Amino acid sequence: MSGQLDLRAAGLAADAKQKISLGRGLVREDVSAVLFDEPLTVIDPHLKWQLRRKLKQIHHELKLTLIYVTHDQVEALTFAEQVVVMTRGRAVQAGSASELFERPQHTFVGHFIGSPGMNFLPARTARSDVEVAGYRVASATNALKDAGSFTLGVRPEYVTLASANADGAVPALVTQAQDIGTYWLLTAEVVGNDGTAIRARLAPHQRIPQAGETVWLAIVGPHTCFYRNDELIVGATA
Repeated sequence: MSGQLDLRAAGLAADAKQKISLGRGLVREDVSAVLFDEPLTVIDPHLKWQLRRKLKQIHHELKLTLIYVTHDQVEALTFAEQVVVMTRGRAVQAGSASELFERPQHTFVGHFIGSPGMNFLPARTARSDVEVAGYRVASATNALKDAGSFTLGVRPEYVTLASANADGAVPALVTQAQDIGTYWLLTAEVVGNDGTAIRARLAPHQRIPQAGETVWLAIVGPHTCFYRNDELIVGATA
């Protein structure tokens, strides 16, 4: 910023003003914490990446507590050591990036974190089984036996193609297959579940089903979560 020190603020672009505001907040010695409220919103993407790295470096060198508010999940997950996810004025989960991704404590966290977010499917307990759209997908644990109706959550990364009638799988009608480059994003509708959509991230080297095909998708495994009233059901495992 040395080239801008002799300029008046009125003559600076929005991103330059933002950078100077960042610098003014960081050089003070009489603070114990610095609050950033979406500080990189008007910064161009390449410079934003550089500034994130610089802020991370400053954080480690000066040992300052930085509280960083952002709606950008990538920014939050790459920048912070601990992330607090808030919705409707309430903090619904705090943890590391891996904790938020692998075990969301609230459906909002599962939806908001990830690209695309977590799949949510209506489920219920029938006798001692967990059913989705009338198909048995798992045995009910003690936590699920009394749950009645609830929601099954599984990330697209953990939805895989399966053989017909395989354990933990449901049939789905493929509606779209998108080539993202490093993976294919498959969108399908679970058969018998009123058009509930489910997405799967598939490796490009495998056979990719096309729109109109009916496939079986495995939705239950070690990473599957179960929710009631938007909250994770503790003790519910695949």
